[in-house]
Amino acid sequence: MNTIRSIEMSSAGAVAEAAEEVRENGAVVLRGIISADLAGRLRDELTRAMDEDLARFGPAHVFPGMVHALMLRGPSFLELLSQDAIRAVGRAILGHGAIVHAFNSSCLPPNATNYAGRVHVDSPRHVPGYATNIGIAMPLDAFTIENGAMEIWPQSFGMSETPSDQEFEANKVVLAGLLPGDAVCFNARCFHKSGINTTAAWRHAATLNLCRAYMRQQFDFPRMIPADISAKLSEDVQQFLGYHVRMPVSMDEFLAPPDQRPYRPGQE
Repeated sequence: MNTIRSIEMSSAGAVAEAAEEVRENGAVVLRGIISADLAGRLRDELTRAMDEDLARFGPAHVFPGMVHALMLRGPSFLELLSQDAIRAVGRAILGHGAIVHAFNSSCLPPNATNYAGRVHVDSPRHVPGYATNIGIAMPLDAFTIENGAMEIWPQSFGMSETPSDQEFEANKVVLAGLLPGDAVCFNARCFHKSGINTTAAWRHAATLNLCRAYMRQQFDFPRMIPADISAKLSEDVQQFLGYHVRMPVSMDEFLAPPDQRPYRPGQE
């Protein structure tokens, strides 16, 4: 039976151990990577954002339960990106220039499942022996069997073809028992899915997809984030959001001093 190792993020060497576990076995559970208080505030801001999207897009919204670009939907989501351990794990696996590819929610509606309920991967690229993306999935409600806890086949990241449902069922790990404040970090080529939410309440989670510095992001985050907000971000968080891998739009930008260029050297 497959298992996933759990690492207490307060322990010495936790980041290096977590990175090695993802490289070797595909996935690792990160216990206490953020505080329960921050997880609670994230949940509150997410539910408000979902209500706003429902009012804007209506019940026929093509992405029910998925709020995109969460760093724009509440201050706690930017606070999450400022957590040292979140950035450190990504950089330990993908290199010091790792950036946010996507930052979305993954919520299951009551008594149902959705697009996340199919066996899938979060990166279409399969490069043997080379991770291009990792996922960090964070429950904002405790994951249980009843509310559709995430299911993952950790060692499947080396597979180029989608496994059959039977193969997946025989090898999956059900992540019931993850609590708000915990996360699962995984190679984005690991096949996974959500379960079925059999409860009467939404089950909330947030997901980060991180990529290597030379890759494109889901949105142009530096252009999306208002200047008054970006000015308050640390240099480290700006780098994580892709501020140092933008394309120049003029020769003046291209020829600027290295520390002022929109695409800075040494990112990979």
